[in-house]
Amino acid sequence: MLTTRLITEIIKQRYSVRIYQDVPIAAETQAELQARLEAIREGPLRTSVRFKLVAAAAGDSQSLRGLGTYGLIKNPPGFIVGAAQAGAFALEDYGFTMEQAILEATVLGLGSCWLGGNFTQSSFGKRIDKRADEIVPAVSSVGYADPDSRTRDILRQKARSDHRLPWESLFFEGHFGKLLTPQAAGAYAEPLEMSRLAPSASNKQPWRVIRSGSRWHFYCQRTPRYGKGSLIFTVLRIADLQRLDIGIAMCHFELTARGNGLEGAWVCADPDLPPGDKNTVYITSWQER
Repeated sequence: MLTTRLITEIIKQRYSVRIYQDVPIAAETQAELQARLEAIREGPLRTSVRFKLVAAAAGDSQSLRGLGTYGLIKNPPGFIVGAAQAGAFALEDYGFTMEQAILEATVLGLGSCWLGGNFTQSSFGKRIDKRADEIVPAVSSVGYADPDSRTRDILRQKARSDHRLPWESLFFEGHFGKLLTPQAAGAYAEPLEMSRLAPSASNKQPWRVIRSGSRWHFYCQRTPRYGKGSLIFTVLRIADLQRLDIGIAMCHFELTARGNGLEGAWVCADPDLPPGDKNTVYITSWQER
């Protein structure tokens, strides 16, 4: 889907909304969004996924309060809840497809906010009838943004959410350390720029991309003492959020590439390049066609 407007416009329009108008999502918008969610069934690395809109009914804006978002989201009239088949690339595929779902909501005039570590998994799992072989690593609030949500959002200001790492920190030619310029990236400069603008947990932006011939290798540059292996993530059973982030960046990259007529496919073909450092992990590659 996502055919009604340029994908780059949608990506640039979307931001994390934590304060919503206290009104339900219009019935026709709910129906359209649910139809779009049901069309998303598989990630680019072949993980089966499914998504559902959980929305408050008219006159019952309090019905979702028990789901558990730890007070970080105000007046949420709905949530996009998903489940992914557990597997090797479940988190990357979930990140990709959830971001796709969020962009679909953006097309329909709805604001949204990723919730990875700040939601009660069991409560949301019940809403989508989570099976034993599935995971629910993140959800998204969804609804009509409060007109002043950006200026009133203290968490957004603390995370410097409108700031992104510069191009030279993310994209490389042949190996880490050799900058890939936008001019050298050619037709792929815009897909890379849209991936640069992707949201990420705590705005860490862990993705790194190396071009090698006709392949674009995606890596996870892990933040030390954050995410996988950290005590708080282990105790609270929080998903490996930086792997979700890689999927989000992949989503922006692929949707923009395809929107610009650039065809390709994701392949798992580690080029065995010298790593940037011990925290750099290869994930997957985009093969041009």
